[in-house]
This record gives sequence, structure tokens and C-alpha cells, in this order.
Amino acid sequence: MIRTARLLAVLALLAAPLAHAAPDLVTVSERSGFQATGRYDEVVKLCGAFQQAYPKQVKCVQFGTTPEGRPMLALAVNARGVFTPAAARKANLPVTLIQGGIHAGEIDGKDAGFLALRELLEGRLASDVLDKQVLLFVPVFNVDGHERFAKWNRPNQRGPVEMGWRTTAQNFNLNRDYVKADAPEMQAMLALVNAWDPLTCVDLHVTDGAKFQHDVSIQVEPVYSGDPAFRKAGQALRANVIADIGKQGSMPQSYYMSFKETDDPASGFVDGVSDPRFSTGYFQLRNRMAMLVETHSWKDYPTRVRITHNAVVSVLQQVAAHGAEWTQAARAADVRATRIAGQPVALTYRTTDRTTMVDFQGYAYTRTMSDVSGMLMTHYDETKPQVWHVPLRDEVVADLEVQAPGAGYVVPAAWAQMVATKLTQHGIVFRKLDKAIDAAPVQTFRADQATFAATSFESHQRLKVIGAWKPEPRHLASGALFVPIAQPKARLVMALFEPQAPDSLLAWGEFNNAFERKEYMEDYVAEDVAREQMARDPALATAFRDRVEHDPAFAQNPHARLEFFARRHPSWDERLNLYPVLRTDVAL
Repeated sequence: MIRTARLLAVLALLAAPLAHAAPDLVTVSERSGFQATGRYDEVVKLCGAFQQAYPKQVKCVQFGTTPEGRPMLALAVNARGVFTPAAARKANLPVTLIQGGIHAGEIDGKDAGFLALRELLEGRLASDVLDKQVLLFVPVFNVDGHERFAKWNRPNQRGPVEMGWRTTAQNFNLNRDYVKADAPEMQAMLALVNAWDPLTCVDLHVTDGAKFQHDVSIQVEPVYSGDPAFRKAGQALRANVIADIGKQGSMPQSYYMSFKETDDPASGFVDGVSDPRFSTGYFQLRNRMAMLVETHSWKDYPTRVRITHNAVVSVLQQVAAHGAEWTQAARAADVRATRIAGQPVALTYRTTDRTTMVDFQGYAYTRTMSDVSGMLMTHYDETKPQVWHVPLRDEVVADLEVQAPGAGYVVPAAWAQMVATKLTQHGIVFRKLDKAIDAAPVQTFRADQATFAATSFESHQRLKVIGAWKPEPRHLASGALFVPIAQPKARLVMALFEPQAPDSLLAWGEFNNAFERKEYMEDYVAEDVAREQMARDPALATAFRDRVEHDPAFAQNPHARLEFFARRHPSWDERLNLYPVLRTDVAL
């Protein structure tokens, strides 16, 4: 725990505005000296109270309803009373989305956000930032999880006394749901994002992990990923916020402070790019910026709220100062995305082995064999600060690259309804074909290998495939979907449709039926078929005997031997392992 004097100083800093605040805008957290946090009914009360106290600057809006029937609330804030997406576009104002409580046990963002909002409205700090942008503040994203309220919901975290739960009432981790959008909460959030098109999304978290002196990580994309030219805006946002909060006493880092090897500080750190299921992997696919703020769980709650508060204010200041320039850069990225056809596009990224040794502010520690777990355990002494000289790998490069199709993707009519729902959730443009096309000039992806995950993940049995796109004219029935690549969200389109992308619809198991064999030939029938085929085709017989001789696994697998012939019979299902999404270089 931090020293008593430091704790009192933190409390004094945070509680200073308390005497001047309108009573109905003061949080449970402030009244408790930032030891507790309020229940969701406080969010409902404060949302209305802020609108009542500042009707010309704040509007409380409900943008969804949770599975347990609770309202999902946001505060739209602007000094000029710009409260709708249409008004924001007309005024050419950038929108900043700040969301707390996506993991509702990590609730710093709710209390820090309300505190910062009140100070901004009272003119106590950054008085002009609300003139130059619209702030969308979502105090709690995971509302039902917030109300699963108890002590010790976060055993690796110091405070508050009680807090919510990581996942939703349906046990979805919302920060794994941005692309597949299973959760009603995520569907509501994406609708909010589609309507407002925020330039910047700030996702407020608390990390797990080891004990050290650093108190927050600030990660931004695009920095390593997405549109190369737009990365300059992401780099500037990250650098400026880190500089701002550093001047206020924080010790920020620009990478997630999790060891390369679990529980071993000497292994150092590895930076990288999150997959699109995460907030910081998703928004760059829309040519927008995302920031992940991760306060350190072993700092106490007053300290974490202060740091989160400072980060929120810094973001708003940076958007106020650079929003016009960054908006122009985002729109230029949109235009470039519409011209991405035929170009190589990175679907995944990797960190190289290039290492830089860095001085990291840690604590003295020992690593000893545990007689409980039977493995090495690390024990930290927080009374003894220590500089760790450790490796950092932070050179990030493209890994899996795929050439964008010349025109777009086609979804056969049988799968159109499911896919159309997903495309609509993400605001992706598509159209339905009103007539059939014979021998459409498309490319197909047939999996040479399809591997289903052994266990469920986020309610899905995931799928990995090995194969390649090849030209193969196909009949398209009326009702098929054509999804053009020439649109601002082209990278998101590819993330959804390229079968080997980490969060594609295929990877999440949405097309598993296409990779399951449904029709079989009885073994005794297959035996007769095999003999007939070999008698009719001596070359086939030779190929079979050669494989038996040189492939022991094949030779010892009776079913594989019979399938060798079944695949050559007219009854074989030609659609088995055929990915039911097609690529085309010709607009349909």
C-alpha cells in the first residue's frame, strides 16, 4: 500500500472540487474518499442530473437495453448544444467516445469520467475543449456485469471496496466481441458508433499483472497497424497524452506491461497489435483512433482514479487542439481505403526479435520454488524500489498479408441473411443481387485442412483453415450479396471475410456447417467402388498403391484409404470445405 502521506495528498487532490460541486453531481466515490464506487442507479441519477444542471451543454441518452433490462446510457456533451450526429457533422466537430466499465470490475473510468466532466462544465480546467468537439461519455458499457457487485470480484486489484464483474450477464467478454458482435450490449455500442462516427475511442481499463512502480500504460492504434499515413495521428495522440500525464506525476509506458514470460520480470516486455476483437484492434479498421488506458491494478483506487481522470482530460485537450487536422487525416484514409483493390493488406502483425534494453522502474523481488504450486513464484518487496534492466521487443511488422480483391466479396444467397446482419451491425455497404448469374467470374477458397478448436471460446467453436483462393466460376442464385471493396471500411470488410484473418466470420465458426461432412458412403459400397475405379483406371490404381507404400499413416487408416476413392465418385459433396464466401475482381 502507498504511504499514508501520499494517500492523503491524492485524496486532497481529488476531493478539492467537492465543496464547490452541486450536491447532485457528486459521486459516491468522492463522498467515500475514493474508497468505494456507486451502483448503477447512481449512473442513471447522474446522467439525468448533469442534463438538468447543464441543459445547454449535456444531453442524457439511452442507446440500448441490456439482457437484464437495464438502460445503457451515454452523456452527449458540447458547449454549443450539439447533441445529435447530424448536428455534429453539420458543425464539422470531431466526436470523442470515452467508455468506462467494459470490464465492470475495472471501474476507474466511471468515477474519473464523472469527476472530469463536472470540472470541465464548471470551467475549472480545459475550459474550451467542449467547444471544439462532442464528448460521448459512456460511464458503464457492461451494465449487467456492473451490477454483479461484490467484494473480491477483482482479487488482483486494490480497491474499490466492492466492484462489478468482468463479463456480461450472458458471460460475454465485451472486449473480445467487437467484430463478432454477439452481445446485445456490443450491438448497441456499434449502433452508437455507426451513428456518431467518433474520431477517437478511449477504452478505460485496469490491468492485471506484476507489481512495479509504473502506474499506467497508454496504447494507441493506428500506430503499428492500419492506414500507414494515418498512423502519424495515432503516434501524436499517444505521445502527447503520455507527455501530459507524465508532467502530472504518472510513470506511463506505451506498451502493455505484461511480461514476455509469465511471472518472470527478467523476460522483459513485448509490444504488438491487438486482433480486431479488441477495441484497439477494431477502430483502426474503420480509419479511426482507439486508445487503451490501463491503470495498474496494484495502485490504490484514489491513485488510479486520478490517473484515469488526467488521461481523459488530456485526450479531450489533444482532440480540441488537433481534432480538425486529425479528422482531415481520417477522411483522407477513408478515401485511400476506397482505392485499396488489388493492394496487399495486412491482416495480422508480429513483433520481431529485435530487442532494446530498457530501464524499468520495478521493485526488488525473489523467485523461489513453491511447495504449494510446485513452480517458481515471484515475490515483490514494495518497500524497495529497483530498476530492472530488461529487454523490450517493440519492432512490429506486418505478418499475414493478403491482396485485396479487385471488386469485392460475394455471399451466396443461402448465407446472405446471417452475413447481412453482421454487415449492418458494422455499417458496411453491400447490396443484394436481384437476379441469378450463371458462371459468375469469382474465386473460391477450398480448405485443404480445416481444424476445429477443441474447446469453446466466447460461445464459439473456432475454426482454422489452410488453403488458397483460386479462380472457379460459380452459379449465383438471386439474393446473393455483393460487398464492394471500394468503401471506407475496406480493411474491416477484409477482416470479416478473409478466411485466415484472426477474427473473420469463418474463424469465429459462423460457417462451420460448410466444413462438416454430412453424407457418407457405406464401407462395403466404397469397397466395391474402389475396385471398379481401379479396374477402369490403371493410373489411379497405381497412384493408390504408391501412396499405400510410401505413406504409412495413410496405409494404416482404412477410412482414409476408402475416402481416396470416395472423393473421386460422383456422390462426393463438392461443397465440403468450400468456404461460402467468394471473391470477385468484377463488380456484380
